[in-house]
Amino acid sequence: MQRIGLTGGIAAGKSVAARRFGELGAVVVDADVLARLAVEPGTPGLDAVVEEFGAGVLDAQGALDRAALARVVFSDAAARARLDAIVHPAVRRLAAEREAAAATLDAGAVVVHDIPLLVETGQAADFHVVVVVHAPALLRVERLVRLRAMTREDAEARVAAQARDEERLAVADVVLDGSGGDVDLERQVDEVWERLAAERDDERAAEAP
Repeated sequence: MQRIGLTGGIAAGKSVAARRFGELGAVVVDADVLARLAVEPGTPGLDAVVEEFGAGVLDAQGALDRAALARVVFSDAAARARLDAIVHPAVRRLAAEREAAAATLDAGAVVVHDIPLLVETGQAADFHVVVVVHAPALLRVERLVRLRAMTREDAEARVAAQARDEERLAVADVVLDGSGGDVDLERQVDEVWERLAAERDDERAAEAP
């Protein structure tokens, strides 16, 4: 099994890259999806979030109001750290379960872990290859404002809450340029996939009797 860590700043194009890896045959484990599962109604994770931040982070149906929670944590590093301490262990457990399931089905599976906070959570050394989708911070702010209808202040706060570009690039084995369009980024993913496939073939040939 080949384990790939995929990361990138918010609005850099990481989701496009993850989708393309999936189309090419990788098993994609999306940390954002798992983070939502970890705090669904009835889970210990949601109970812990409410205990920490109060019932004001719930909506009228008793589910997590993500916008309300974001207003609390993205402007307060200490609050964000408390939230991370609740959610991250649950996400890692769920990710391990999905990776194990993929390996059971196919010992030679390629598993791509799509982790927005890979650098912040110190997971870079856990993967055979770390792929970083990079786009300048200013461009990412502009995308958040234009495509996600955020205010510039909120967009800048989201970008500032993540690792600096230099920190992500420092752990990258492969850097994909996310500053262009989707087609260009998909082409870069295809090239990486072909290169990694060749490496897997070489390893299998070296291991053959």
